[in-house]
Amino acid sequence: MKKVVIGITGATGTSIGFRTLETLNQLGIETHVIISRWGLQTLTQETCHSLDDIRSIADFIYPSGDMGAKISSGSFQVDGMLIVPCSMRSLAAIATGLGDNLIHRAADVTIKERRKLVIIPRETPLSTIHLKHMLTLSKLGAVIMPPNPAYYAHPSNINDILDQFVGRMLDQLGIDSPNIERWDGIKASSGEIVPLDPADK
Repeated sequence: MKKVVIGITGATGTSIGFRTLETLNQLGIETHVIISRWGLQTLTQETCHSLDDIRSIADFIYPSGDMGAKISSGSFQVDGMLIVPCSMRSLAAIATGLGDNLIHRAADVTIKERRKLVIIPRETPLSTIHLKHMLTLSKLGAVIMPPNPAYYAHPSNINDILDQFVGRMLDQLGIDSPNIERWDGIKASSGEIVPLDPADK
């Protein structure tokens, strides 16, 4: 069974984190969740969900101050970690090795053990400081994945956007979500695939 650590910070976009948990629960993947104090506050502000809702779909949930949790050690094997959404404070803490809460520590462990770390940064516009931290983490092997909508999927509501993005995010961990619409090439009205002339690019 795959095991995934999920950090939910106080940035806007906690609905993405919750939908990720729902999807992993549906797929039978073991989840280890850390939600910060501000992450919980943002969740209740932005959605109709509560901590009890997270408890109902997560296999394990840890307080962000629990530095003795099993996921704080590299000897506890997991398949990767998602930080969704990731605040700029958490981004800075992880990029500089400041493990002052369990989300930051678990991310540090993921990096040092050469496991897959996927970061969903939520801020716009991005300052040079933000970009430098993202570059630092990218050089260390982390995947920086802003939550951009896939317009080719023709989303009709927010759930379509969430499902498509969560599916692309889980691709990074080798997890196939049934809710994602895969790109199948540009098609003519007849349904035939139209080859592009390189000169048209």
